[in-house]
Amino acid sequence: MDSNVPLASAWTDAYLRSLLDWQAACGTSALQAQQIQLGMLAAWQQTAKAVQQELWDQWTSRFGGGVPLDG
Repeated sequence: MDSNVPLASAWTDAYLRSLLDWQAACGTSALQAQQIQLGMLAAWQQTAKAVQQELWDQWTSRFGGGVPLDG
């Protein structure tokens, strides 16, 4: 009976190890995808900031006396 326990234990260990490896791979992929999404969001925010600054400069030039406030 003792000889069956190591075989079952070895099979269980191998199964759990492969399951944990798969889970780690999926988790790593999800984190990489989230990092890419955050990078894209940061780039988009920089573009939106530039557009907003340009619109503000145009508004201040028109209604603020012809010169943007930031010089």
